[in-house]
Amino acid sequence: MNRIWHSIVGKLWATILLLVSFVLFIVTLLLLEFLDNFHTKQAEDSLRREATTIGKIVIDHDSESAMRLIIRDILDDETNALIIDSEKNVKYAFHSGLNQKLIEEKILSENRIFADLKPNEKVMKEMILPSLSDENVMEQFLVLVYPFQLENDFSQSLIMYQSLDAVHRTTKSTTQIVFLSAFIAFVLTTFFAFFLSTRITSPLRGMKQAAFELSKGNFDMRLPATQNDEIGQLASAFNQMGRQLKYQMELIKQEKEQLSSILTSMTDAVITFNRDYSILLSNPQAERLLQKWYFANGANDNVLPPEIFHMLEHVISFAEEIEEELELGGQFYGVSISPLYSENSIRGAVAVLRDMTDQHKLDKLRSDFIANVSHELRTPISLLQGYSEAIIDDVVTSEEERNEMVQIIHDESKRMSRLVTDLLDLARMESGHMRLYKNNLDLVEFLERVMNKFMQIARDSNVTLSLENPKELEPIIIFADADRLEQVFTNLIDNAIRHTPNAGKVTISVERKGEMAEISLADTGSGIPVEDLPFIFERFYKADKARTRGKGGTGLGLAIAKNIIDSHEGQISAEIGSESGTVFTCILPIDTHNE
Repeated sequence: MNRIWHSIVGKLWATILLLVSFVLFIVTLLLLEFLDNFHTKQAEDSLRREATTIGKIVIDHDSESAMRLIIRDILDDETNALIIDSEKNVKYAFHSGLNQKLIEEKILSENRIFADLKPNEKVMKEMILPSLSDENVMEQFLVLVYPFQLENDFSQSLIMYQSLDAVHRTTKSTTQIVFLSAFIAFVLTTFFAFFLSTRITSPLRGMKQAAFELSKGNFDMRLPATQNDEIGQLASAFNQMGRQLKYQMELIKQEKEQLSSILTSMTDAVITFNRDYSILLSNPQAERLLQKWYFANGANDNVLPPEIFHMLEHVISFAEEIEEELELGGQFYGVSISPLYSENSIRGAVAVLRDMTDQHKLDKLRSDFIANVSHELRTPISLLQGYSEAIIDDVVTSEEERNEMVQIIHDESKRMSRLVTDLLDLARMESGHMRLYKNNLDLVEFLERVMNKFMQIARDSNVTLSLENPKELEPIIIFADADRLEQVFTNLIDNAIRHTPNAGKVTISVERKGEMAEISLADTGSGIPVEDLPFIFERFYKADKARTRGKGGTGLGLAIAKNIIDSHEGQISAEIGSESGTVFTCILPIDTHNE
């Protein structure tokens, strides 16, 4: 007995007893409902029997007074009756209580009762009629209509009506018994609930508190396992679960830290999406990429690019891995999206995005370089090959023609040499291996010296080359490599003279603006088309290929000039002149410490 008492089975047994008591209470309520229906049925059967008896009395008795007396004896205090003819005229009324006229009018006006009546067929209906005991109160009545045939072939109908309140009164005493039983059941339930709360719920509350501590991360919480029943065993299992959870959480924490370190150190952007396309996890590279996309769409519009969204939708919908290369906002990305599974269902997707922009630029630069070098070398090589073959085959007829061909071969070889030299210089500059020998340099004197080298060339080309008001300019000292800057302005002045027609002008101006010096070189030539201005500093780019090649250009001079100016922390740009020609502007920092 003691063993049963200390087991959870015994405690559940006590609980079941209480549940049975509650079920019995419900059965009692159902029984009351059944008795109420039974009483109503009995009342209906009683009305039918009395209607049959009263009908026979009306048919068999010729004496009206005797008939009335007998019918009054048959009817009880709660039952009233009417006898009407075929025209619904009341011949006899047996009524006790109030509202006789109202009740008769209400019953006789109800056409549903009298519709399709057949002789000797009783029709039972429930109606709401005025009360027999109270004014202005409506009650529910049982109404029975019984048509019958007299010996002289006159038809009459018996109407009997009885208040259901009389039926309901019979259940009041039973209801009192039910309420008493409910009260006793409540007292017993309270007692047993107190017993169960002290014997069972107390350790369960302790387990609940311990579970809350576990949910907060306190895996060192332990429960006392003092009982020998199932609850004691549950406490032991709970303590074991706490130890296992602590161990598993440590493993998960280590794996999470490893995964976080791996994701953080990755150069690729990694984004994990949920099934509803929301972002679950992303590394710092992905965060920067997402911020760039969000900023492009608007500060408050956190929307993925349509291309990425369509790929993600396809992966989640069809469980297929996708690898594509996309161009988004001028940037190239290698995108790989794979589905994530939870057992057999897809719970999301992981996307890896690699920035391929630099690789694309390198590939394009490599292909452009090969194409441009091949293009630039094709003409001189063809000329060298053609004229050398002509000399070898003795095609020339005079020494003058031979000397002319040799001169062409010499010029083209020098052009090839210049092209190779420029390529080597440009490669050295772009790789960062160009060494600058900087010294203090008077910019005005420097420009006058460079300009003097081109005076004869300008006169031969009938072009006016000048420096605006050199005597009025104050000395402007910069810290720069004179040789490299001379290479820049030599290229700019040479280009300006070569592309300026007869009687044109090439003007150099210097102006100090704060801590920067601005050098402008303007010509009155044909100028560079507006659509070509953004590209003229790219290698091998020529706005007029035929014209430039005819005047010995390689297409690398402006690219070299830009690299030299950039290495001096300056800027170079080009724009259309106010009237004609092109204006090149160089901005260089001034050495304010040596002024």
